[in-house]
Amino acid sequence: MERIGAVKQTIAGLANVFGEGLLSDELMNLIDRRRGDANSGLTRTCRATLMESSQPLTTQGMLDEIQRRQPSLLAHHKSPVASVTTILNRLVQYGEARVTTTLSGKKGWQWATVREENPTSVPASVADSSKMCDRPPVP
Repeated sequence: MERIGAVKQTIAGLANVFGEGLLSDELMNLIDRRRGDANSGLTRTCRATLMESSQPLTTQGMLDEIQRRQPSLLAHHKSPVASVTTILNRLVQYGEARVTTTLSGKKGWQWATVREENPTSVPASVADSSKMCDRPPVP
């Protein structure tokens, strides 16, 4: 999943630099960008937003970005915060994203292939774990 995520992120970055017009519909779907589909889905938008962000995003940061990209996408959700948080946690379960800490110390999510810039932060899965081992974590 990490390798696939890295390839998707590379293609998305190249599309940002050279323009999406160079990509086929198949590649656009691969990187979760559908042409002409303004309401392509909340999960798809969360994936694309995480993929394109170099910094971890809080739930509020994700909501702000979704509001900027597709304001109507969250209109029918009773609790947009809960919806986005659920999606972000599912992306973690799928191995596409990881939980981390933002520079301000808040819980954030980051695309799984982006390396953390703050090596002293402890991943939430380690911090929440009740079992500790004597060996240091593998980088």
